[in-house]
Amino acid sequence: MLKDKRGIIFGVANKRSIAWATAQALHNAGARLAFTYQGDRLKENVEGLTRESMPDSPLIPCDVTKQEEVDQAFRQVGESFGGLDFLIHSIAFAPREALDGEFLTTTREAFLSALEISAYSLSQLARAAAPLMADGGSIVTMTYYGAEKVVAGYNVMGVAKAALEASVRYLANDLGPRNIRVNAISAGPIQTLSARGVADFSTMLKHAAERAPLRRNVQPSEVGNTALFLCSPLASGITGEVIYVDCGYNIMGI
Repeated sequence: MLKDKRGIIFGVANKRSIAWATAQALHNAGARLAFTYQGDRLKENVEGLTRESMPDSPLIPCDVTKQEEVDQAFRQVGESFGGLDFLIHSIAFAPREALDGEFLTTTREAFLSALEISAYSLSQLARAAAPLMADGGSIVTMTYYGAEKVVAGYNVMGVAKAALEASVRYLANDLGPRNIRVNAISAGPIQTLSARGVADFSTMLKHAAERAPLRRNVQPSEVGNTALFLCSPLASGITGEVIYVDCGYNIMGI
């Protein structure tokens, strides 16, 4: 489905990452992938994951809070691939203390950090990727239902995800004339490294499984397959959307 298509993936931390499940789906469909990492520890993780199945994938250091690293990352992927067909944005961060207690107590520093890394980075990366998508492309990011409804403990991350979803719509409008599509996947709760920072996450998992029409939690592979669809020609008419992959949880009322 994506034979020889070229993509860059931001956000792989370990084998449980949604970004890694997405990478596996894209790789199995024939795509050529580049990965970014932040810091030596995550570099080792990404190297370990890609060593056997994707040994030729470029591994590129990139801290999105440093514009020079973003610029260098896209120069490097341009040199390696000659262009891009898709970008996966699976980056989110908030200081741990901002995910405890009340949203009311969020500090200015925590708020700005969460918004910069979790939301602004999408616009930042889209701007850098667009010149490499000469024949059009697809940009996919990851969001969560806490952007729309209050989820206890999600706090400033919910605000950041709301900004991310709004960014998807504005970027879709800006990039549409270039045939670049921008969409978000709103996944149900999944036990990832980032999820560990959310207070009482196990309760969120249990509640979602009990309330979702499918009576279970979504699997990372299901999110990855949806990202594959959004990056493929099958989704050529879809942009500016938030696609729910949560076993139906979002449709439920009381």
